[in-house]
Amino acid sequence: MSDAIEAQLDAIFAARNREDMGPTIDALLPIHAKHPEDPRVLYELGGAYDTAGDEATALDFYERAMERGLAGDVRRRCWLQYGSTLRNLGRIDDSLQAFARARAEFPDSVALGAFEALTFHADGRPNTALASLLVLLAENVHAPELDRYKPALRGNADFLASLDAGDAAGHSEAGQGLR
Repeated sequence: MSDAIEAQLDAIFAARNREDMGPTIDALLPIHAKHPEDPRVLYELGGAYDTAGDEATALDFYERAMERGLAGDVRRRCWLQYGSTLRNLGRIDDSLQAFARARAEFPDSVALGAFEALTFHADGRPNTALASLLVLLAENVHAPELDRYKPALRGNADFLASLDAGDAAGHSEAGQGLR
């Protein structure tokens, strides 16, 4: 992708109005027509449809963007949006699988972990959801008042996760394995 297209996409993204994504989609469609296989264009158009509330359309763009080699931080963002969109469409098992793949690819991503927790909750595992957030907090928030309690946070996270472990037979195992 050329720097000019990157700059154009960045400008469109910066000018978007989340409450009215029509102009953003309209601005992206001609770029997509000229570059229908470009992974960043596919990702941005998917994100615009997603923000506009057309999640079903967004999924196809996200999938195609990743299939065509979307890389780096934009790929991480795509995984997050893809997993969240699957969850919003009620495809919880698919969302769990997407987050499991994304977390394997980007194990240090706090954002992926936070949104994966939402999928755990949607899967009927509120204890696992809270446990995963406590682990994220212990591993990623550096505050003197919190530091002394990090072992307690991790211990509580282990306990909470064990509460859902007894129910694991009724839930997808794609997202199991708190870090």
